[in-house]
Amino acid sequence: QLYSVMPVIQIKPCSKANLPKNKSLYKCPVYKTSTRAGQLSTTGHSTNFVLAIDIRTRESHPEKFWVRRGVAMLTQLDT
Repeated sequence: QLYSVMPVIQIKPCSKANLPKNKSLYKCPVYKTSTRAGQLSTTGHSTNFVLAIDIRTRESHPEKFWVRRGVAMLTQLDT
């Protein structure tokens, strides 16, 4: 399956000290569109990049499992 629907994610600000200590996380990049290319901004990120969201994952699927598959979230699909 090329695309899967993610549930709505509510983002609440908190201090880093209050985040749960979970070793099985994937820092999933979020892009505006599926075109991951874009001009680099002064931060060194593509202008298409929005943020990275920590997603819980099974211990049998470490972060490198998802990175090798190029898993990312998109704010919209290309039309």
